[in-house]
Amino acid sequence: MNSVTPGIVEQLTDRIRRLVAGNGGVMTGPGTNTYIVGREQLAIVDPGPNDTAHIDAILNVVGDKLRWVLVTHTHPDHSPAAAVLAAKTGAQLIGAVMTDDGHQDSTFTVVRNIQHGECLKTSEYTLLAIHTPGHVANHFCYLVEEEGMLFTGDHIINGSTVVIIPPSGDMADYLASLEHLKNYNISALCPGHGDVMPEPIQAIQGIIDHRMRREAKVLKVLQQERQGSLTALTPQVYEDVDVSLHPVAQLSLWAHLLKLEKDGVVLRESEPHWAFGDEIWFYLPQ
Repeated sequence: MNSVTPGIVEQLTDRIRRLVAGNGGVMTGPGTNTYIVGREQLAIVDPGPNDTAHIDAILNVVGDKLRWVLVTHTHPDHSPAAAVLAAKTGAQLIGAVMTDDGHQDSTFTVVRNIQHGECLKTSEYTLLAIHTPGHVANHFCYLVEEEGMLFTGDHIINGSTVVIIPPSGDMADYLASLEHLKNYNISALCPGHGDVMPEPIQAIQGIIDHRMRREAKVLKVLQQERQGSLTALTPQVYEDVDVSLHPVAQLSLWAHLLKLEKDGVVLRESEPHWAFGDEIWFYLPQ
């Protein structure tokens, strides 16, 4: 596949082009991938941040042919440009809005939320909406059925694992959504960050395996400690991750522990524990 280069329009397939936003960083990799689908009636998937240079670059590509602006989810690196593009072109906004959890883009609005299984059709392509909660509750992937290319947003990214942020993010939902994607005819994954992933089933299974290994490590540490706060457990569960990323890793640890609580494996104290101040803490049943 092509290299991921911000500001350059890259032809990925006959129907799909990619334009990368200039918001690269630790959490966004090379930048947010904006995908342009079609030639005559265009759809944009994940227009990215409200960045003038990136929006102008998108407008230079789409001209007066933009019909839909789709977002996989409403996080600030994926959706803020959507309202600007809609205002400038008259394109329809497609996606799902959820209750603000402190991480949502409030500028994105829709007449109604997209539903699982809905299709957007033109003479060139069919875009199938697949609800994939986990990273966040309102996350959708979109499948170009004619090519099997799946736009994965932050459900799957290239080069790293995604962060699951409770309570709107849910590890059990995330793993179930990954398993569900195996039921579709997918030829490649087009992630929200990083390059195209040409072996989708291998990539999906690799993420599932990684998460289950991490869950096993969570249990191993709890078996040793019997109880602990998120702050106390993170350095042990994520000893293989740079310390600078531990605040982010702590969020995924929280998601793992909440999944294990749902599974009946660990317990969570309903009130703050004296030893950990106001922190959430977990323990194994006796």
